[in-house]
Amino acid sequence: MAIFHEAALGMRRVARVGLTLAVLAAIIPLSGGCQPKDSPDGGGGRSGGHAVGGPACPRPQAGIGVQPQFNAQEQEIRALRRQGFQGDFFAQIDLARRYSGRDAQEKNLADPVESAVWYEMALSNPDGYAPIVAGVDPKKGSRGGAGNKLNDCRAAERRGAYLALDRMLDRMSSDERQQVRDRVIYVLSSQGAAGFRTLARLHDAAFGPFGDPSDGSPVDARDLNQVKPPAAATLFTRNDVDVYLYNYLAAQDGDVAGYVMLKDFERSSAERASLGSDAEAKARRWVPPYEFYPPQAPDSGVPHSDEAATLAEAEGVALARIDELPFQHVGAALAYLRVIPQPVGSLSQISPGDVQTFQAMLGRPTTGVFTPQEKVRAIQYAAVNGSSRSQLALAVMYAEGVGVARDYARAFHWFAEADRQGSAEAKYAMSTYFSLGVSGVADQDKAAAVSYQIDGALAGFKPSAQRLREVLAQVARTPRRPTEGTYR
Repeated sequence: MAIFHEAALGMRRVARVGLTLAVLAAIIPLSGGCQPKDSPDGGGGRSGGHAVGGPACPRPQAGIGVQPQFNAQEQEIRALRRQGFQGDFFAQIDLARRYSGRDAQEKNLADPVESAVWYEMALSNPDGYAPIVAGVDPKKGSRGGAGNKLNDCRAAERRGAYLALDRMLDRMSSDERQQVRDRVIYVLSSQGAAGFRTLARLHDAAFGPFGDPSDGSPVDARDLNQVKPPAAATLFTRNDVDVYLYNYLAAQDGDVAGYVMLKDFERSSAERASLGSDAEAKARRWVPPYEFYPPQAPDSGVPHSDEAATLAEAEGVALARIDELPFQHVGAALAYLRVIPQPVGSLSQISPGDVQTFQAMLGRPTTGVFTPQEKVRAIQYAAVNGSSRSQLALAVMYAEGVGVARDYARAFHWFAEADRQGSAEAKYAMSTYFSLGVSGVADQDKAAAVSYQIDGALAGFKPSAQRLREVLAQVARTPRRPTEGTYR
């Protein structure tokens, strides 16, 4: 039943990639398509490289113009990352190959963890295995016409990606594998309900190792029964609690398919239905393990930029309120990131060149004009990189819905991070959380509250931050509408 409803969503994907498929269908007779067969090669290097057993599926190049530019590689990677974050199957494959460093021109990009992330993203992407032409049976192979030639090519791409991913993961430490899982979860969570549904399938034993139909997986079913199954097939552990969690998060986003899959999952057994309360409590506490990619560039000089569209599209109201946050917090974040030499209190104290430096760090157009999204990113990047002041500011932003959507679980997370760094204000905030009790975030604990209050007093914090108390008092009440109130 769940598989049926998931397949019904294919029409949306057909509409989204319809124009591209029309172009590809016209190209395939000229290119000869693919002749998929097993090979340890794992595909070629660049966008026009070769997949397993034949030419790769034709797709648009990530070109930047006729004349080569000094930063051409970075521009191509930025473009591919934007497409990869948005769910483009071929961009994800190409990113994985670039980061594998197999091509001599891209040895400087070699990053096994990042390469594995994008191979896993491509393998779990429904656009890589769902039928792309309505009414065509993918089991008929190339006899089905251009549509099935495209299916054959994608199958070859997925087989090569699986073999490459398996080799990479087999050589990784447990910590490196955890990094891969964390980044995949973050990228998928940035896609909203569709990403949550993919995460649910990755944990569901009813699907293949990549959330795909078991009979269409690149993994041989016999390999899964070995004493040591393939590393690529065991990156995500199958368990019902996480299946419920991610379907619940998809349903909370207002996604009908996520709600249907959740109900189908509940009805499948009494044991699964009993997981509801635990999974919902976990969902209220849940935050992506990777909030944002750090701004430090790897050896290649091409930063792992965060190209999630969440801020630009899903948080418009909250983003419009960013100017309620005193600019001194943005100025302090920029100083912490060494974009400017010292903190400033107003935007007028920052030159267009400084703004361009930060925009280049983010991989955004270097206009010299600060956008609301870039102000939020400054706080976020400084928080991720250890600034307790930015962690505290980000926590309040989440509590208030300023710049980012209101989310008490994330607010609690960043208050806790600032508290670990010894922030007296964060200790006071934590005491408020524990004394009031927030369902699904922090249970009421008077003893813990008193402990945090004493620690805060010893750290020199005086309850002069009346506004902080007012902000945190809201967590015990129904959230206000986003347009009410300000942060001073």
